[in-house]
Amino acid sequence: MRSPAMDASALELRTKAIGYRLFSDVEEKAPSIFQSQWWENQLLEWAMKNSAMKTQMLRFVDIFPALHTPRQIVSHLRQYFPSSNREFPAFLRIGLEAASPTAVSRSLLARETAAMMTRMARKFIAGADIEEALGVLRNIRAEGMTYTLDLLGEAVVSEVEADRYMDDYIRVLGILGAHADLATHNISIKLSSLYSQFDPLNESGSKRIVKQRLRQIFRAARQIGAFVNIDMEQYAFGGLTLRIAKEFLEEEEFRDFPDAGVVIQAYLRESEAMLEDVIRWVRRRGTPITVRLVKGAYWDFELIHARLMDWPAPVFKKKNETDANFERLTGILLRNYPAIKTAIGSHNIRSIAHAMACAESLGIEPSGLEFQMLFGMGDSIKRAILKSAYPLRVYTPIGELLPGMAYLVRRLLENTSNESFLRQDYFMGVPPEELLKNPQDSEPAAVLSRTPPKRSVDEFENEPLTDFSRVESVDKMRKALDAVAAELGRTYPMVIGKEKLEGKEIAVSINPSRTDQVVGRIAQASIADADHALQTAQIAFEAWQAVSPENRAKYLFRAAEIMAARRVELAALKVYEVGKGWREADADVAEAIDYLRYYGRQMIRLNAQTLTARLPGETNEYIYRGRGVGLIIAPWNFPLAILTGMSSAAVVAGNAVILKPAEQSPIIAAHLMQIYEEAGIPAGVVNLLPGPGQPLGEYLVKSPDVSFIAFTGSQEVGLRIDRLAAEHPARNAVKRVIAEMGGKNAVIIDESADLDDAVLGVTASAFSYQGQKCSAASRVIVLDSVYDTFLPRLIEAARSLKVGPAEDPGAQVGPVIDNDALQKILGYIKLGKEQARLVLETDVSHLRDGFYVGPTIFADVAPESPLAQEEIFGPVLAVIRARDFEDALHIANATRFGLTGGLYSRTPKHVELARRRFLVGNLYINRKITGAIVRRQPFGGFKMSGVGSKAGGPDYLIQFMLPQTISENVMRRGFAPLEEYDV
Repeated sequence: MRSPAMDASALELRTKAIGYRLFSDVEEKAPSIFQSQWWENQLLEWAMKNSAMKTQMLRFVDIFPALHTPRQIVSHLRQYFPSSNREFPAFLRIGLEAASPTAVSRSLLARETAAMMTRMARKFIAGADIEEALGVLRNIRAEGMTYTLDLLGEAVVSEVEADRYMDDYIRVLGILGAHADLATHNISIKLSSLYSQFDPLNESGSKRIVKQRLRQIFRAARQIGAFVNIDMEQYAFGGLTLRIAKEFLEEEEFRDFPDAGVVIQAYLRESEAMLEDVIRWVRRRGTPITVRLVKGAYWDFELIHARLMDWPAPVFKKKNETDANFERLTGILLRNYPAIKTAIGSHNIRSIAHAMACAESLGIEPSGLEFQMLFGMGDSIKRAILKSAYPLRVYTPIGELLPGMAYLVRRLLENTSNESFLRQDYFMGVPPEELLKNPQDSEPAAVLSRTPPKRSVDEFENEPLTDFSRVESVDKMRKALDAVAAELGRTYPMVIGKEKLEGKEIAVSINPSRTDQVVGRIAQASIADADHALQTAQIAFEAWQAVSPENRAKYLFRAAEIMAARRVELAALKVYEVGKGWREADADVAEAIDYLRYYGRQMIRLNAQTLTARLPGETNEYIYRGRGVGLIIAPWNFPLAILTGMSSAAVVAGNAVILKPAEQSPIIAAHLMQIYEEAGIPAGVVNLLPGPGQPLGEYLVKSPDVSFIAFTGSQEVGLRIDRLAAEHPARNAVKRVIAEMGGKNAVIIDESADLDDAVLGVTASAFSYQGQKCSAASRVIVLDSVYDTFLPRLIEAARSLKVGPAEDPGAQVGPVIDNDALQKILGYIKLGKEQARLVLETDVSHLRDGFYVGPTIFADVAPESPLAQEEIFGPVLAVIRARDFEDALHIANATRFGLTGGLYSRTPKHVELARRRFLVGNLYINRKITGAIVRRQPFGGFKMSGVGSKAGGPDYLIQFMLPQTISENVMRRGFAPLEEYDV
């Protein structure tokens, strides 16, 4: 019978007593200087003391599996650890200097480096495959421990790889079953490895496919009596992982299966709520499971990712907060024994001792609490635990060096973390009494807030994208889609000044996903309406330019708040009108909000900097004036963001504008007009004039009452606008044209690229929003040395994308915008079949109601062919082979466009060459090439891609203004107010 729990003070005393005993049982012998492990320990210790060394070492560890020759290895050693950097250890610098140009010295250094890297990897990885790992598993069992196997290489990019990963686990279970001496068998699996499109946004699809593969694994495990643990990964997957685990283990076939477990990560602020939910579920299910409690292995990633996304950090930021939470969760788990079996995954003696003390206080026998530690780490602590009666399991990864590198880097990060227990214990010599301090004696952990931080009026911050890993975000979007669908089909007027005009003609906007669905109807402006709008705008301009920049900015800030309040509704409308998927539609609205806030602040900044100089007797000012009436011609692919960006920049600069939205997206433009009106912008400053490019758009372009034109669209139309504007100047002025005209964007893949990242990045860049972005990747240039490895993975990754209606969250590829676009894309595909090797053509024959063309890939494309030179604006990707990096750069630059480009490389020299010689306005390195964020990545190109400054950048507004210098002599008959000036 269990005894009642002891009080907190008694528990603390017992924890420390056990902790001191464990420390006394730890026997750590330092390796000799003549042993290879000594040199590896020296590298780790140097890395701990020097952040630059740590960064370079981890980067070199990451790239090493891609280096195949002595020349490559030595070259990258020198690039990552230059001998000129005196912060690096002397023996490393001397060794690199000695390995100069001779093949023998290169070979020796490369061989020793490879041997050391292999030793480091094998320190944490038990074998390349199950056959190689069997000896290690026997050693683990012989030492009195058990194991759980983790198959590395879980970063699947296609369904082919997900199937292979499942098959590998089934094969491992089959081999384990033939070795009774290794029982008890235990495996750990990550659910994202079972579906290449694993995504909380597509919860139903992810659940369906993951469960299909899980059933096969669990059946194989049941046959040999093996335990299956479902691992946790990054925070975004956590909720979905637990929901799948619970639903799966409630299925009739597995409801009574006791040999299953889940993981709770104590560094998550939400972990206690997650654990309580698991406990309630287990009691309903009626069959016990095991919960492995860990600190968490993605701390760096979670903090960095949250900061990049402007989201609240999901993890505790201080080690003591995580440690205190770990102890709190340990108590909750043990109090729910035996419904919950507890596995403590930790190398921290304080955490281990606390768990033992808790178990004792609750009368739980040692067999009722298991400890788990990582293979290759904390062996002396393992030996100390083995001296107790508690069982110990070793988390044992198996896999090749290349797919195992991500795991190895995580382990090295843990070993070199400033607050790592192992580092503090073995390398820093922190005394046991310090390491055994109660973490709860420190300040309590902060409570996670989901409320966006309050913004300073003077400070710009990007509008965060919606976190669709959260159930409430998905539910909100579903409700918005239903609400907007109920309002579809309304008729919208044109807006000229205060007038809402119906017009003689009406245009119909349809849903490209479902062509029988009318999104809305809108009045079409005539030439007479255009003249009326020009006159109205000119009158409004005269008054508007006199409004102070600060007050003009306030209207934009007000519009931003209105747009933010209507954010989900606007995103849902874009799903219907232009076929954007959920994330793409949400990002479009966030970008529009950013433009309003950023340009408002930029106008205030520019106005504050206008004073040039004050001298005795003279003032000199540099000010900005509005240009006049502007014509804003927007595209359909970013129907809110670009229309908002161009118009708000013009308006805050003191101009009046006429909005000429794309014919495919007029309803979104009508909603923007409503927002401007609700924000209180004076009538006539913004006017909505929907209508066809011919004759309405051309008439406005030629009008002498138009002072400037802001255009985003095709090169053909942009050049025509530029020519017409030159031929038809404004009254007494040269007409200014600000044009963004598309691209033929390339991504280079070199032999050092992380192919997992490269495949996913190219797939996202080429096929997100169906390739209908001016920034989309339409060429991928692959070095010959990696071409035949990269191409098959790219093909299968693209083949794994689902094509379907944009409102379906499980569809990664939606419709193209209209039939004209569809026919143009199909024409290029037909041409491509004659000129290159078609390696992927997606079957969309089942999608009859909409404008669909799936991901299409051509290989061995000639760099000068139309596929590689002309903007297609659809999901068509040309793969080009390059001899070497110089050849790749030449091919990338050999087009008339210069908008975006990308590079996947871990070779510093290649990165530097691309920075200097890749001729694009936006260069993205080791990430996708779409998704520019206001201020963070100001967007725009050169060559034939554009003639203006970068949208979302510090000099964009200047294009919409006329600079003026005013110099005044303030001296009168030798007198000037000297106290006002610097003398």
